[in-house]
Amino acid sequence: MEKFIVETSARHVHVSREDLDVLFGEGFELTVKKALSQPGQYVTNEKVAVVGPKKDFPAVSILGPVRNATQVEISATDARTIGVSAPVRESGDTAGSGSCKIVGPKGEIELKEGVIVAKRHIHMTPDDAEKYGVTDKEIVNVKIDSDGRSLVFGDVVVRVNKNFSLAMHIDTDESNACGATAATMGEIVK
Repeated sequence: MEKFIVETSARHVHVSREDLDVLFGEGFELTVKKALSQPGQYVTNEKVAVVGPKKDFPAVSILGPVRNATQVEISATDARTIGVSAPVRESGDTAGSGSCKIVGPKGEIELKEGVIVAKRHIHMTPDDAEKYGVTDKEIVNVKIDSDGRSLVFGDVVVRVNKNFSLAMHIDTDESNACGATAATMGEIVK
């Protein structure tokens, strides 16, 4: 089976237009710092504080472009550190998820729900899915070989969309567990 890149997704925030106006001022536009592997997605120059009951992260990157709803994606370790509940969910599935405060230079919001640990996933185009013999929303296992920390991740969701670029995304806890580097590759195993 062919391998694909495995990328580490550090803690970040997605913001709605409404919340961006509160955090940075009416009509503020996000500015691109660096393009990400997924087409049209980017790290912005803008950062916010994510505040929990125990602690805060003072400078968390916002990923653009703006979204329909504000969402905070952190690792399980991050969640424990700041004292928030963050269930493992697919991006966008925030009903009943954790809460926190987000503070920007012009204002702050109380996020009633929207703090999650992102479920590990593989972005694929329909052609990629056909090539790998998988379907959208299928759950697979992915083997990662590394120096002294090789492992197989279970419960990896396949996400298929014509606008995606082939890449697996794991959080920082998972990245540390397998000793991931910028060159880490994975393969689906049955």
